[in-house]
Amino acid sequence: MREALLSRLSAESVRYVLPDAPGQSWYDAKAVDPPTPETETQLSDALGRVAEAVAVARSECAGVPLVLIGFSQGACLVAEYLMRGDRADMAAMLTGCRVGAVSDALPTAQLDGMPIYCANGNTDPWIPPWAFDKAVAGFVAMGARVRSDVFPGRPHEISAGEIAEIDRMLVSLCEGRPVFGPAP
Repeated sequence: MREALLSRLSAESVRYVLPDAPGQSWYDAKAVDPPTPETETQLSDALGRVAEAVAVARSECAGVPLVLIGFSQGACLVAEYLMRGDRADMAAMLTGCRVGAVSDALPTAQLDGMPIYCANGNTDPWIPPWAFDKAVAGFVAMGARVRSDVFPGRPHEISAGEIAEIDRMLVSLCEGRPVFGPAP
C-alpha cells in the first residue's frame, strides 16, 4: 500500500496508519467462501487489530478526519469493520467484498451518508463481480453515499484511476468540502 497508493497521493496533513497482517494475510479463506469457525476467529482477530489502529489514530490525531482504505483482504476488512457498526469519515474498498459473501445473514449497520469509494476489476480472480456488487448494494442500502467503478480486464492490483479518485476524495475531505458534492 505504501508504494502502490500512498506515495501517489497529494492530500496534505494526512497521517496514514497501515496495520500489518500477520503472515501477510488476515485470514486463510477466500472472502466468498462460506465462513468456518476458524475464519470467524481470524476475522474477529483482524477486526480487533483494525479497531486498535483506529483507536490509536483517533487519540493521536484528534480532529483529523479518519479514512479507511483497504485493498483485497484489507478492503474486505474495511467492509466488515463498517458493516459491524464501526465508523469512519470516509472509506475506500479497493477490490473487496463482504467476508462470507455467499451468506445472506451478514451483519449490517447504518452508514448515515458516509462517503465510500468502491472499485474492482470485472475479471478479478479473488473478488468476483457478484460479490463486489453485493457489497456495494449493501453499503447503499445502509445509507452510505457510494461511488463505484468497475475496471474491465484490470488484474488484482490498484489502478491509476482508483488512485486519482481516492486522491480527489481525500483532498476534498481535508479541505472541508463535500467528498461527493452536496448531500441530497
